[in-house]
Amino acid sequence: MNKSRLIIVVVLALLAILFFVTTCYRGGQKNKMADLPPGTHGVTVKEVIQTSNYSYLNVEENDKMFWIAVVSRQAKPGDVIYYTKAYEMNNFVSKELKRTFPSVLFIEDPVDNLTTDQKPGQKPMTAQKPTLSKWSDVSVVTPTGGITIGDLYKNPGSYSGKPIIIRGVVTKSNSQIMGKNWLHIQDGTNYEGKFDLTVTTMDSLIVGKTATFKGVITLNKDFGSGYFYDVIMEEGRTSDIK
Repeated sequence: MNKSRLIIVVVLALLAILFFVTTCYRGGQKNKMADLPPGTHGVTVKEVIQTSNYSYLNVEENDKMFWIAVVSRQAKPGDVIYYTKAYEMNNFVSKELKRTFPSVLFIEDPVDNLTTDQKPGQKPMTAQKPTLSKWSDVSVVTPTGGITIGDLYKNPGSYSGKPIIIRGVVTKSNSQIMGKNWLHIQDGTNYEGKFDLTVTTMDSLIVGKTATFKGVITLNKDFGSGYFYDVIMEEGRTSDIK
């Protein structure tokens, strides 16, 4: 076999190996996606646009391309992201990008990996949903005429549809979702392990700020796309911010 023919054979062999490995990888990815539990989505990142608050990701799922938005994170093409909760915004305008997205899904619970819970006779896959941690060092004085988060969760029915006052520390903040800012607050109290309250407001506060919140309590609020809240404060207004 002459040298030229040998080179051609080697190149063809390498191409065959590359094709085999790529095919196996893609097949593994598809099989992994097919094994997802009901309601869990797995998407592959194709394009990344970073802003100060959000990462906009053009992703692919089952040969369909679309845009999602997650709170700012490190991401690159080829990453796989899993989620269960998202809500769609049509004709969403990003002022920072000066761009209108015909459709974008805001993802609440993005994770990079899945865990497998081993049970007798089955191996169901479940998403690693992020959980809020209790701030053990939170200590907030209850405002005059106000209640604590523990009081609210102890008897939520008595506050349904009523304006209340709660003072708390902002532990999580998502800006300009559905035209509102979404804050999570804690005040160091709890009832049966419930210690975090979601507040929708037009006011903007960063994590770590303490403020007094006045708003209307709504029970069993369903925003669609998996966004359901047993208890939420709406139309919140802030004061005495520190």
